Amino acid sequence: MINKLAAVALIAAPLFALNVTDVDAQQGDIVEVAQAAGGFETLLAAATAADLVSTLQSEGPFTVFAPTDEAFAKIPADQLSALLQDKEALAKVLLYHVVPGRVSASQVVTLDAAETAAGQNVAISVENGAVKVDDANVVATDIEASNGLIHVIDAVILPEM
Repeated sequence: MINKLAAVALIAAPLFALNVTDVDAQQGDIVEVAQAAGGFETLLAAATAADLVSTLQSEGPFTVFAPTDEAFAKIPADQLSALLQDKEALAKVLLYHVVPGRVSASQVVTLDAAETAAGQNVAISVENGAVKVDDANVVATDIEASNGLIHVIDAVILPEM
């Protein structure tokens, strides 16, 4: 239990590279909060290409494990370009980052897995005080939006295709 509480404290710290602490949740949905925070341009472009923006702006609630631009930059350029051009595969990848409902950091650390909007489970673990979603590290949590929560991750996670 101490490891899980330490993990909550660790991941609840603000991510200073993004302006997430300056964003007023009452001013926006998940898309608007991500736009205002900055650092999610690739994710937002991918959501646009997959026609998922309106979904992420709907009532929800949703919990989004949001990869940063740096996370997307880890994908080789040719693979990322191919993914962005394959609307069906792109939608599946993006929906794998979305969990229906509002799942706070304190709830995440109690889970071993969560069912995503892609219909597959994402693995959740706490290792050495750090929370992982599949192979991605959770680096900031509980960023409030009017229709859910954003947890920032440092890698793009991939469903079984």
